[in-house]
Amino acid sequence: MPPEKSAYALARYSRSADSIVDSLAWVRTHDSSKFLESFYFQYGHASIADLGHIVMCFEGISELAAAEVEDEPLWDGQAKSSRYQDFGKSGFVVPPELNEAERKLYVATGENLLATYRRVHDAAFEHLCGQLPRPDEMKADAYERNLKARAFDVARYLLFWGIPTNVGQVTSIRTLEKQIQRMKASPYEEVRQIGGEIASACAAEPACKWNLDQPIEPLAPTLAKYCNADAHLAASRSDVAAWAAANLPAFQGEAPPAVDLFRPLETAADIVATLLYPATNWPFRALYEWARTASEAVRREVIDAATKSRTRRDDLLREFRGSLYAFDMVMDVGAYRDMHRHRRCQQYRQAYAGQLGYDVPEVVTAAGLTNEYSAAMDGALAAMGRLPEPAAGYLLPFGARSRFLFKMDFAEAEYIARVRSGVKGHFSYRKVAWDMKCALEALEPELGCLLEATPPWVEDPLKR
Repeated sequence: MPPEKSAYALARYSRSADSIVDSLAWVRTHDSSKFLESFYFQYGHASIADLGHIVMCFEGISELAAAEVEDEPLWDGQAKSSRYQDFGKSGFVVPPELNEAERKLYVATGENLLATYRRVHDAAFEHLCGQLPRPDEMKADAYERNLKARAFDVARYLLFWGIPTNVGQVTSIRTLEKQIQRMKASPYEEVRQIGGEIASACAAEPACKWNLDQPIEPLAPTLAKYCNADAHLAASRSDVAAWAAANLPAFQGEAPPAVDLFRPLETAADIVATLLYPATNWPFRALYEWARTASEAVRREVIDAATKSRTRRDDLLREFRGSLYAFDMVMDVGAYRDMHRHRRCQQYRQAYAGQLGYDVPEVVTAAGLTNEYSAAMDGALAAMGRLPEPAAGYLLPFGARSRFLFKMDFAEAEYIARVRSGVKGHFSYRKVAWDMKCALEALEPELGCLLEATPPWVEDPLKR
Protein backbone atom coordinates (compact mmCIF):
# COMPACT_ATOMS: atom_id res chain seq x y z
CA MET A 1 0.00 0.00 0.00
CA PRO A 2 1.11 3.59 -0.51
CA PRO A 3 2.47 4.97 2.78
CA GLU A 4 -0.33 7.44 3.35
CA LYS A 5 -2.98 4.74 2.89
CA SER A 6 -1.03 2.42 5.18
CA ALA A 7 -0.97 5.12 7.87
CA TYR A 8 -4.71 5.67 7.40
CA ALA A 9 -5.46 1.95 7.67
CA LEU A 10 -3.42 1.40 10.83
CA ALA A 11 -4.72 4.57 12.47
CA ARG A 12 -8.30 3.51 11.78
CA TYR A 13 -7.49 0.00 13.01
CA SER A 14 -6.43 1.45 16.37
CA ARG A 15 -9.62 3.50 16.61
CA SER A 16 -12.29 0.93 15.68
CA ALA A 17 -13.43 -2.58 16.54
CA ASP A 18 -12.93 -3.75 12.93
CA SER A 19 -10.35 -6.32 11.95
CA ILE A 20 -7.36 -5.19 9.87
CA VAL A 21 -8.98 -6.84 6.83
CA ASP A 22 -12.08 -4.69 7.29
CA SER A 23 -9.97 -1.59 7.90
CA LEU A 24 -8.08 -2.17 4.64
CA ALA A 25 -11.36 -2.60 2.80
CA TRP A 26 -12.56 0.70 4.26
CA VAL A 27 -9.43 2.56 3.20
CA ARG A 28 -9.75 1.29 -0.38
CA THR A 29 -13.00 3.19 -0.74
CA HIS A 30 -12.20 6.33 1.25
CA ASP A 31 -9.85 9.27 0.70
CA SER A 32 -6.73 9.01 2.89
CA SER A 33 -5.69 12.59 2.12
CA LYS A 34 -8.79 14.04 3.82
CA PHE A 35 -8.12 11.92 6.90
CA LEU A 36 -4.47 13.03 7.13
CA GLU A 37 -5.27 16.66 6.50
CA SER A 38 -7.77 16.63 9.37
CA PHE A 39 -6.13 14.46 11.99
CA TYR A 40 -2.41 14.89 11.26
CA PHE A 41 -1.89 18.39 9.90
CA GLN A 42 -4.85 20.19 11.52
CA TYR A 43 -5.40 18.36 14.81
CA GLY A 44 -1.75 17.47 15.37
CA HIS A 45 -2.08 13.69 15.78
CA ALA A 46 1.59 13.29 14.80
CA SER A 47 1.87 9.61 15.70
CA ILE A 48 -0.36 8.75 12.73
CA ALA A 49 2.44 9.66 10.35
CA ASP A 50 4.75 7.14 12.03
CA LEU A 51 2.57 4.36 10.58
CA GLY A 52 3.51 4.94 6.93
CA HIS A 53 7.07 4.49 5.63
CA ILE A 54 8.75 5.59 2.41
CA VAL A 55 11.91 4.34 0.70
CA MET A 56 13.76 7.22 -0.95
CA CYS A 57 17.18 7.45 -2.63
CA PHE A 58 19.43 10.45 -3.22
CA GLU A 59 21.91 10.18 -6.10
CA GLY A 60 24.87 12.38 -6.87
CA ILE A 61 24.47 14.68 -3.86
CA SER A 62 27.51 15.99 -2.01
CA GLU A 63 28.84 14.26 1.08
CA LEU A 64 27.98 17.43 2.95
CA ALA A 65 24.37 17.21 1.82
CA ALA A 66 24.32 13.48 2.59
CA ALA A 67 25.31 14.20 6.20
CA GLU A 68 22.46 16.72 6.38
CA VAL A 69 20.02 14.18 4.93
CA GLU A 70 21.02 11.65 7.59
CA ASP A 71 20.87 14.08 10.51
CA GLU A 72 17.61 12.70 11.93
CA PRO A 73 17.40 10.79 15.23
CA LEU A 74 14.82 8.37 13.77
CA TRP A 75 16.51 7.46 10.49
CA ASP A 76 17.51 4.26 8.74
CA GLY A 77 19.68 4.14 5.64
CA GLN A 78 23.00 3.50 3.95
CA ALA A 79 25.42 5.73 2.05
CA LYS A 80 27.96 4.91 -0.63
CA SER A 81 31.07 3.47 1.03
CA SER A 82 34.42 5.26 0.72
CA ARG A 83 36.10 1.99 1.69
CA TYR A 84 34.90 -0.25 -1.12
CA GLN A 85 34.43 2.21 -3.99
CA ASP A 86 36.92 4.36 -5.85
CA PHE A 87 36.01 8.04 -5.61
CA GLY A 88 39.00 9.16 -7.66
CA LYS A 89 37.02 9.68 -10.88
CA SER A 90 33.72 10.74 -9.34
CA GLY A 91 34.18 14.46 -9.82
CA PHE A 92 32.62 16.72 -7.21
CA VAL A 93 29.64 18.93 -6.49
CA VAL A 94 30.27 22.66 -6.85
CA PRO A 95 28.31 24.78 -4.36
CA PRO A 96 25.78 26.85 -6.35
CA GLU A 97 26.48 29.90 -4.15
CA LEU A 98 29.94 30.48 -5.68
CA ASN A 99 30.62 33.13 -8.32
CA GLU A 100 32.81 32.46 -11.37
CA ALA A 101 36.16 33.33 -9.75
CA GLU A 102 35.31 31.35 -6.65
CA ARG A 103 34.22 28.39 -8.75
CA LYS A 104 37.59 28.35 -10.55
CA LEU A 105 39.47 28.26 -7.24
CA TYR A 106 37.16 25.59 -5.88
CA VAL A 107 37.43 23.39 -8.99
CA ALA A 108 41.23 23.66 -9.18
CA THR A 109 41.58 22.76 -5.49
CA GLY A 110 39.12 19.88 -5.77
CA GLU A 111 40.89 18.45 -8.82
CA ASN A 112 44.22 18.59 -6.98
CA LEU A 113 42.76 16.77 -3.97
CA LEU A 114 41.36 14.00 -6.19
CA ALA A 115 44.60 13.66 -8.15
CA THR A 116 46.50 13.30 -4.88
CA TYR A 117 43.84 10.85 -3.65
CA ARG A 118 44.54 8.57 -6.64
CA ARG A 119 48.31 8.72 -6.18
CA VAL A 120 48.10 8.11 -2.44
CA HIS A 121 45.78 5.14 -2.92
CA ASP A 122 48.08 3.48 -5.46
CA ALA A 123 51.19 4.10 -3.37
CA ALA A 124 49.47 2.96 -0.17
CA PHE A 125 48.33 -0.25 -1.86
CA GLU A 126 51.88 -1.01 -3.06
CA HIS A 127 53.27 -0.27 0.39
CA LEU A 128 50.72 -2.53 2.09
CA CYS A 129 51.43 -5.35 -0.36
CA GLY A 130 55.08 -5.16 0.62
CA GLN A 131 54.32 -5.07 4.33
CA LEU A 132 51.57 -7.73 4.38
CA PRO A 133 52.35 -10.75 2.18
CA ARG A 134 49.39 -12.89 1.18
CA PRO A 135 48.86 -15.89 3.50
CA ASP A 136 48.90 -19.23 1.70
CA GLU A 137 45.35 -20.01 2.77
CA MET A 138 43.97 -16.69 1.46
CA LYS A 139 42.69 -16.42 -2.10
CA ALA A 140 44.37 -13.82 -4.28
CA ASP A 141 41.18 -11.89 -5.05
CA ALA A 142 40.23 -11.66 -1.35
CA TYR A 143 43.75 -10.51 -0.50
CA GLU A 144 43.72 -7.79 -3.15
CA ARG A 145 40.24 -6.66 -2.18
CA ASN A 146 41.16 -6.34 1.49
CA LEU A 147 44.35 -4.39 0.85
CA LYS A 148 42.63 -2.07 -1.61
CA ALA A 149 40.05 -1.34 1.07
CA ARG A 150 42.86 -0.55 3.52
CA ALA A 151 44.42 1.73 0.92
CA PHE A 152 41.10 3.52 0.48
CA ASP A 153 41.02 3.98 4.27
CA VAL A 154 44.23 5.98 3.88
CA ALA A 155 43.35 7.82 0.67
CA ARG A 156 39.93 8.89 1.88
CA TYR A 157 41.60 11.58 3.99
CA LEU A 158 41.92 13.53 0.73
CA LEU A 159 38.24 13.31 -0.12
CA PHE A 160 36.20 16.35 0.87
CA TRP A 161 32.63 17.36 1.61
CA GLY A 162 32.00 18.21 -2.06
CA ILE A 163 32.49 14.61 -3.22
CA PRO A 164 29.25 13.14 -4.67
CA THR A 165 27.64 10.14 -3.04
CA ASN A 166 24.40 8.15 -3.01
CA VAL A 167 22.13 7.59 -0.01
CA GLY A 168 19.18 5.24 0.42
CA GLN A 169 16.82 5.81 3.34
CA VAL A 170 13.68 4.37 4.91
CA THR A 171 11.73 6.81 7.07
CA SER A 172 8.24 7.32 8.40
CA ILE A 173 6.12 10.09 6.92
CA ARG A 174 6.56 11.99 10.17
CA THR A 175 10.36 11.84 10.02
CA LEU A 176 10.27 12.75 6.32
CA GLU A 177 8.22 15.83 7.13
CA LYS A 178 10.75 16.97 9.74
CA GLN A 179 13.59 16.22 7.32
CA ILE A 180 12.05 18.33 4.55
CA GLN A 181 11.33 21.25 6.88
CA ARG A 182 14.84 21.15 8.36
CA MET A 183 16.55 20.91 4.98
CA LYS A 184 14.52 23.75 3.50
CA ALA A 185 15.85 25.91 6.35
CA SER A 186 19.49 24.95 5.69
CA PRO A 187 22.19 27.60 5.15
CA TYR A 188 23.37 25.52 2.15
CA GLU A 189 21.58 26.13 -1.15
CA GLU A 190 22.14 22.53 -2.33
CA VAL A 191 20.48 21.19 0.81
CA ARG A 192 17.53 23.58 0.45
CA GLN A 193 17.07 22.41 -3.15
CA ILE A 194 17.13 18.76 -2.08
CA GLY A 195 14.48 19.50 0.55
CA GLY A 196 12.26 20.86 -2.22
CA GLU A 197 12.97 17.85 -4.42
CA ILE A 198 11.91 15.47 -1.64
CA ALA A 199 8.54 17.22 -1.39
CA SER A 200 8.15 17.12 -5.18
CA ALA A 201 8.96 13.40 -5.22
CA CYS A 202 6.27 12.74 -2.60
CA ALA A 203 3.69 14.34 -4.89
CA ALA A 204 4.83 12.53 -8.05
CA GLU A 205 4.54 8.97 -9.28
CA PRO A 206 7.52 6.94 -8.01
CA ALA A 207 10.52 6.74 -10.32
CA CYS A 208 11.22 3.09 -9.48
CA LYS A 209 8.26 0.73 -9.79
CA TRP A 210 8.09 -2.82 -8.49
CA ASN A 211 5.11 -3.89 -10.60
CA LEU A 212 5.57 -2.36 -14.04
CA ASP A 213 2.12 -3.46 -15.25
CA GLN A 214 0.13 -1.41 -12.75
CA PRO A 215 -0.05 2.37 -12.33
CA ILE A 216 1.25 3.59 -8.98
CA GLU A 217 -0.14 6.67 -7.31
CA PRO A 218 2.08 9.23 -5.55
CA LEU A 219 3.39 7.98 -2.22
CA ALA A 220 2.77 11.00 0.00
CA PRO A 221 0.90 13.75 -1.88
CA THR A 222 -0.69 15.19 1.26
CA LEU A 223 2.68 15.59 2.95
CA ALA A 224 4.04 17.47 -0.06
CA LYS A 225 1.41 20.19 0.34
CA TYR A 226 2.30 21.10 3.91
CA CYS A 227 6.10 20.98 4.14
CA ASN A 228 7.45 24.49 4.38
CA ALA A 229 10.88 25.46 5.70
CA ASP A 230 11.29 25.25 9.46
CA ALA A 231 11.20 28.98 10.15
CA HIS A 232 11.78 28.53 13.87
CA LEU A 233 14.93 26.46 13.32
CA ALA A 234 16.42 29.02 10.93
CA ALA A 235 15.54 31.98 13.13
CA SER A 236 16.80 30.28 16.28
CA ARG A 237 20.18 29.50 14.69
CA SER A 238 20.52 33.10 13.55
CA ASP A 239 19.44 34.61 16.86
CA VAL A 240 21.73 32.41 18.98
CA ALA A 241 24.67 33.05 16.63
CA ALA A 242 24.06 36.80 16.88
CA TRP A 243 23.96 36.62 20.69
CA ALA A 244 27.18 34.59 20.76
CA ALA A 245 28.96 37.01 18.40
CA ALA A 246 27.98 39.94 20.60
CA ASN A 247 28.74 38.37 23.97
CA LEU A 248 31.33 35.59 23.66
CA PRO A 249 34.84 36.18 22.27
CA ALA A 250 36.71 33.44 20.40
CA PHE A 251 37.99 30.76 22.76
CA GLN A 252 41.60 31.32 23.81
CA GLY A 253 41.98 28.80 26.63
CA GLU A 254 43.83 25.51 26.85
CA ALA A 255 42.53 22.85 24.50
CA PRO A 256 40.97 19.81 26.20
CA PRO A 257 41.87 16.23 25.17
CA ALA A 258 40.62 14.97 21.80
CA VAL A 259 37.86 13.04 23.58
CA ASP A 260 36.66 15.01 26.59
CA LEU A 261 33.94 13.23 28.57
CA PHE A 262 31.77 15.41 30.73
CA ARG A 263 28.69 14.70 32.86
CA PRO A 264 26.55 17.85 33.13
CA LEU A 265 24.74 18.11 36.45
CA GLU A 266 22.94 21.44 36.05
CA THR A 267 20.23 21.21 33.40
CA ALA A 268 19.92 24.91 32.60
CA ALA A 269 23.70 25.31 32.14
CA ASP A 270 23.76 22.15 30.01
CA ILE A 271 21.04 23.49 27.69
CA VAL A 272 22.63 26.93 27.38
CA ALA A 273 26.06 25.43 26.62
CA THR A 274 24.55 23.09 24.03
CA LEU A 275 22.69 25.94 22.33
CA LEU A 276 25.90 27.98 22.07
CA TYR A 277 28.17 25.10 21.02
CA PRO A 278 27.40 25.21 17.24
CA ALA A 279 27.68 29.01 17.21
CA THR A 280 31.18 29.22 18.76
CA ASN A 281 34.60 27.56 18.71
CA TRP A 282 34.44 26.88 22.45
CA PRO A 283 34.93 23.37 23.87
CA PHE A 284 31.79 22.12 25.56
CA ARG A 285 33.34 21.90 29.04
CA ALA A 286 34.38 25.57 28.87
CA LEU A 287 30.92 26.61 27.69
CA TYR A 288 29.25 24.62 30.46
CA GLU A 289 31.48 26.13 33.15
CA TRP A 290 30.81 29.60 31.74
CA ALA A 291 27.04 28.94 31.71
CA ARG A 292 27.11 27.46 35.21
CA THR A 293 28.73 30.56 36.67
CA ALA A 294 26.79 33.06 34.55
CA SER A 295 23.83 34.82 36.09
CA GLU A 296 20.32 33.50 35.63
CA ALA A 297 19.55 36.61 33.58
CA VAL A 298 22.37 35.89 31.13
CA ARG A 299 21.33 32.26 30.73
CA ARG A 300 17.79 33.49 30.14
CA GLU A 301 19.04 35.71 27.31
CA VAL A 302 20.46 32.70 25.49
CA ILE A 303 17.31 30.64 26.00
CA ASP A 304 15.14 33.56 24.88
CA ALA A 305 17.25 33.95 21.73
CA ALA A 306 16.68 30.29 20.94
CA THR A 307 12.94 30.30 21.62
CA LYS A 308 11.54 33.74 20.77
CA SER A 309 10.66 32.58 17.22
CA ARG A 310 8.86 29.47 18.47
CA THR A 311 5.14 29.10 17.78
CA ARG A 312 2.71 26.72 19.43
CA ARG A 313 3.27 24.25 16.57
CA ASP A 314 7.06 24.14 17.03
CA ASP A 315 8.74 21.55 19.21
CA LEU A 316 11.66 22.60 21.36
CA LEU A 317 14.96 22.26 19.49
CA ARG A 318 17.02 19.12 20.04
CA GLU A 319 19.44 21.18 22.14
CA PHE A 320 16.88 21.08 24.94
CA ARG A 321 17.14 17.31 25.30
CA GLY A 322 19.08 16.25 28.37
CA SER A 323 21.61 13.44 28.41
CA LEU A 324 23.72 11.65 30.98
CA TYR A 325 27.10 11.94 29.24
CA ALA A 326 28.54 14.55 26.88
CA PHE A 327 31.51 13.56 24.72
CA ASP A 328 33.15 16.65 23.23
CA MET A 329 35.41 15.26 20.51
CA VAL A 330 37.94 16.61 18.05
CA MET A 331 38.17 14.09 15.22
CA ASP A 332 38.78 14.04 11.50
CA VAL A 333 35.75 14.52 9.27
CA GLY A 334 35.97 10.98 7.90
CA ALA A 335 35.68 9.54 11.40
CA TYR A 336 32.72 11.81 12.10
CA ARG A 337 31.05 10.63 8.90
CA ASP A 338 31.11 7.09 10.35
CA MET A 339 30.27 8.05 13.94
CA HIS A 340 27.39 10.19 12.69
CA ARG A 341 25.49 6.99 11.85
CA HIS A 342 24.80 6.32 15.52
CA ARG A 343 21.24 7.49 16.01
CA ARG A 344 20.70 6.83 19.73
CA CYS A 345 22.37 10.07 20.76
CA GLN A 346 22.09 13.79 20.20
CA GLN A 347 24.78 15.22 17.94
CA TYR A 348 25.94 18.79 17.42
CA ARG A 349 28.83 20.22 15.44
CA GLN A 350 30.77 23.41 15.12
CA ALA A 351 31.41 25.18 11.82
CA TYR A 352 33.46 23.41 9.14
CA ALA A 353 36.18 26.04 9.49
CA GLY A 354 39.33 23.96 8.92
CA GLN A 355 41.14 25.68 11.81
CA LEU A 356 42.06 22.59 13.86
CA GLY A 357 44.62 21.14 11.44
CA TYR A 358 44.56 17.67 9.92
CA ASP A 359 45.72 14.13 10.57
CA VAL A 360 48.44 12.32 8.60
CA PRO A 361 47.92 8.54 8.37
CA GLU A 362 50.93 6.42 9.32
CA VAL A 363 50.91 4.68 5.93
CA VAL A 364 51.28 8.07 4.20
CA THR A 365 54.47 8.70 6.15
CA ALA A 366 55.75 5.14 5.72
CA ALA A 367 55.17 5.29 1.96
CA GLY A 368 57.12 8.55 1.66
CA LEU A 369 54.09 10.64 0.65
CA THR A 370 54.03 13.15 3.49
CA ASN A 371 55.10 16.17 1.44
CA GLU A 372 52.64 15.55 -1.38
CA TYR A 373 49.84 14.78 1.04
CA SER A 374 50.50 17.87 3.19
CA ALA A 375 50.72 20.14 0.15
CA ALA A 376 47.24 19.05 -0.99
CA MET A 377 45.77 19.42 2.49
CA ASP A 378 47.39 22.81 3.12
CA GLY A 379 46.21 24.00 -0.30
CA ALA A 380 42.65 23.01 0.45
CA LEU A 381 42.59 24.75 3.83
CA ALA A 382 44.14 27.89 2.31
CA ALA A 383 41.55 27.91 -0.48
CA MET A 384 38.76 27.62 2.10
CA GLY A 385 39.95 30.90 3.58
CA ARG A 386 39.38 32.59 0.21
CA LEU A 387 35.84 31.28 -0.26
CA PRO A 388 32.62 32.59 1.34
CA GLU A 389 30.96 30.86 4.26
CA PRO A 390 29.29 28.44 4.50
CA ALA A 391 30.10 27.20 0.97
CA ALA A 392 33.81 27.07 1.85
CA GLY A 393 33.05 24.02 3.97
CA TYR A 394 32.56 21.93 0.83
CA LEU A 395 36.37 21.93 0.41
CA LEU A 396 37.08 20.64 3.92
CA PRO A 397 39.04 17.37 3.47
CA PHE A 398 38.00 14.27 5.37
CA GLY A 399 41.43 14.28 7.04
CA ALA A 400 40.82 17.70 8.59
CA ARG A 401 39.87 17.89 12.24
CA SER A 402 36.70 19.48 13.53
CA ARG A 403 34.82 19.60 16.83
CA PHE A 404 31.68 17.53 17.52
CA LEU A 405 29.49 17.02 20.57
CA PHE A 406 27.80 13.64 21.16
CA LYS A 407 25.40 13.31 24.11
CA MET A 408 24.19 9.85 25.11
CA ASP A 409 23.38 7.40 27.89
CA PHE A 410 25.69 4.71 29.23
CA ALA A 411 24.28 1.91 27.05
CA GLU A 412 24.91 3.84 23.82
CA ALA A 413 28.42 4.82 24.91
CA GLU A 414 29.20 1.17 25.66
CA TYR A 415 27.79 0.12 22.28
CA ILE A 416 29.81 2.67 20.29
CA ALA A 417 33.03 1.84 22.16
CA ARG A 418 32.57 -1.89 21.60
CA VAL A 419 31.44 -1.83 17.96
CA ARG A 420 33.58 0.99 16.58
CA SER A 421 36.83 -0.18 18.19
CA GLY A 422 36.84 -3.55 16.38
CA VAL A 423 39.72 -4.55 14.08
CA LYS A 424 37.46 -4.36 11.01
CA GLY A 425 36.96 -0.63 11.49
CA HIS A 426 38.80 2.42 10.18
CA PHE A 427 41.86 3.24 12.27
CA SER A 428 40.67 6.79 12.92
CA TYR A 429 37.33 6.06 14.56
CA ARG A 430 38.82 3.02 16.31
CA LYS A 431 41.03 5.47 18.23
CA VAL A 432 38.02 7.66 19.04
CA ALA A 433 36.01 4.65 20.30
CA TRP A 434 38.92 3.48 22.46
CA ASP A 435 39.35 6.95 23.97
CA MET A 436 35.61 7.03 24.72
CA LYS A 437 35.93 3.72 26.56
CA CYS A 438 38.92 4.90 28.59
CA ALA A 439 37.24 8.19 29.52
CA LEU A 440 34.02 6.47 30.60
CA GLU A 441 35.96 3.85 32.56
CA ALA A 442 37.75 6.60 34.47
CA LEU A 443 34.52 8.48 35.19
CA GLU A 444 32.47 5.40 36.14
CA PRO A 445 34.89 2.84 37.67
CA GLU A 446 32.02 0.77 39.10
CA LEU A 447 30.66 0.23 35.59
CA GLY A 448 34.05 -0.35 34.00
CA CYS A 449 33.56 -4.12 34.01
CA LEU A 450 30.75 -3.66 31.47
CA LEU A 451 32.94 -1.88 28.94
CA GLU A 452 34.53 -3.92 26.19
CA ALA A 453 36.68 -2.42 23.47
CA THR A 454 39.58 -3.47 21.26
CA PRO A 455 42.75 -1.39 21.71
CA PRO A 456 43.79 0.39 18.49
CA TRP A 457 47.22 -1.27 18.62
CA VAL A 458 45.53 -4.67 18.16
CA GLU A 459 45.28 -5.05 14.40
CA ASP A 460 44.32 -7.64 11.78
CA PRO A 461 44.81 -5.78 8.46
CA LEU A 462 43.66 -8.69 6.31
CA LYS A 463 40.37 -9.12 8.13
CA ARG A 464 37.14 -7.66 6.81
